[in-house]
Amino acid sequence: MKQLVKTVETLDGQNIGFRSLTEAVDTTTAGGKLVFHIIGALAEFERSIIRERTSAGLTAARASGDVGGRPSSLSNDDIAIARALLADSNLSVGSVAERFGVSAATPYRYFPGGRGAAPDGVG
Repeated sequence: MKQLVKTVETLDGQNIGFRSLTEAVDTTTAGGKLVFHIIGALAEFERSIIRERTSAGLTAARASGDVGGRPSSLSNDDIAIARALLADSNLSVGSVAERFGVSAATPYRYFPGGRGAAPDGVG
């Protein structure tokens, strides 16, 4: 909404009016400017309410023990096995990922340094 207000102000500075085809907003009139700014204020208020409710919901979920987010692709045992497999330079990262039914990017998430980080005990 802030960007829309800024755009309309820029247009107004160039003597260009804004007229919505779907709402009763016409910034070439005083009443239209009032309606435009009221709609903008209401949109900002609604956004703030949504932000507060989302934050309260996340806090309540954490308090009840829910950590949220996506579950891990690999268990601790899988990570240990992947580490051992990646130590073998004859196996590609893709083949190790295929063994666990995950994408080739997944081992790199667990071992950010790549193959060289796997034997060092990352995970």
